[in-house]
Amino acid sequence: MILKMTPIHLADVQELSGDLDSKPELRDYLKEFSKLDKKKADTLAEGLRGIGNPKIREDSIVKIIDLLPRDAESVSKIFNDSSLDEKEVNEILSVVKEY
Repeated sequence: MILKMTPIHLADVQELSGDLDSKPELRDYLKEFSKLDKKKADTLAEGLRGIGNPKIREDSIVKIIDLLPRDAESVSKIFNDSSLDEKEVNEILSVVKEY
């Protein structure tokens, strides 16, 4: 029974997975697609939350951390269910560019 669903970024998956040597497929996937370590991912999440925009939900923060968008088009793909204006997109990109 699922009591609560919480989105987590790939750095958290890596930490929660334990011994990755016994899970070679997961290890290879995380090595290929995980771009930040846990500390940097958590810092980026706090920076995104610090923007204070209610359109930036937790699931969007996880996607931003995992994908690290570099342009407005990439950010817009993450927020396909809500529209962001240019100022909001630039705020997100300014936080992400540090990583």
